[in-house]
Amino acid sequence: MPFYRAVGELPRKRHTVFRRPDGGIYAEELMGEEGFSSDSSLLYHRYLPTAILNSEPAEDLRALSEARPNLPLAPRHFRTGELPVKGDLVTGRQLLAGNGDVHLSYAAVEEESGLYRNSVGDETVYLQSGSARFESTYGVIEGREGDYITVPTGTIHRWVPHGRVQALVIEASGHIRPPRRYLSSFGQFLEHAPYCERDLRGPTEPFTAEGPEARTATPVLVRTRAGLSRMTFAHHPFDVVGWDGYLYPFAFNIEDFEPIVKKTHAPPPVHQTFEGPNFVVCSFCPRPLDFHEDAVPIPYNHHNVDSDEFMYYVAGDYAARKGSGIGIGSVSLHPAGFTHGPQPGAVEAALGAPSTTETAVMVDTFRPLDIGPAGRASEDPAYAWSWAR
Repeated sequence: MPFYRAVGELPRKRHTVFRRPDGGIYAEELMGEEGFSSDSSLLYHRYLPTAILNSEPAEDLRALSEARPNLPLAPRHFRTGELPVKGDLVTGRQLLAGNGDVHLSYAAVEEESGLYRNSVGDETVYLQSGSARFESTYGVIEGREGDYITVPTGTIHRWVPHGRVQALVIEASGHIRPPRRYLSSFGQFLEHAPYCERDLRGPTEPFTAEGPEARTATPVLVRTRAGLSRMTFAHHPFDVVGWDGYLYPFAFNIEDFEPIVKKTHAPPPVHQTFEGPNFVVCSFCPRPLDFHEDAVPIPYNHHNVDSDEFMYYVAGDYAARKGSGIGIGSVSLHPAGFTHGPQPGAVEAALGAPSTTETAVMVDTFRPLDIGPAGRASEDPAYAWSWAR
């Protein structure tokens, strides 16, 4: 994270004795990235975070091995509304597309998850509809519709939905961060950035298990590059009384993104919100349209020769694809090797429009995306030919 945060009880100096009320010593844990050469946080536990009682293999219901190459090459349209409501925000992920850098899954859930730790990479969960309480060793974030909630690698957490939640889950093979061009050399958001520190919500106080639960052996589902394990901790891992540092979960709501507007149509990098290993995340939000007197205020035909474009349509009206079958909850996948653009007649219909109501989340990947089982199950087979209608 680009700025420092301190939550709960802390000793004055790092790596010094910090006593519990009973005279014992809190257990210090350093969570750090890139071999402790990048962002980190120090957490203070009531019990040893190293104390485990058992570890056993767990079934992986979302294996990338089930994904298939996009062959024959074609643009794709997935109707996520046709996918079932099942499971929770960890076990209920339905793989739409993915590669070695990122997995992109849809989840429609109503159940509370168990405790989970992803030790492969960061996750960003976009709440398309509904709300959920995110609980972790760092504390609580109340997630609401339109939130991106980013979870650092190795964070033990669980999800508690308030009713039904629909979400896009972005699982990275590394770290998800604000784009470097938005930040100073010291990590502060610059004035030209489309959001800033004030827009980010992190935990504000510790969240600790109390009573018998705190001292009870507790299972945690752990993902590593080798697969899934279920580890049993000697005590509940929500026992942190304080932490500080630059590494922690945070929420950013898409409504707080400040669109960059030009005289003529701007390319997708102006919408970039986060970057990950070999992919970027962009937010398309309601905004004034291009103001040159002869501007064409929708995308031109374009061919992004180095990346696949995965677009999740979450609200409003995406005028450029009207008539193609795209609607709220749709995902379009426009792969490298294919030129795409507005629906026939959309250019003429858009001339003179002062603004747009669209909201969409886009993930551009710099390696080809394979199509997952949920993508195949929800695909609109007519979409590829929609420009020729």
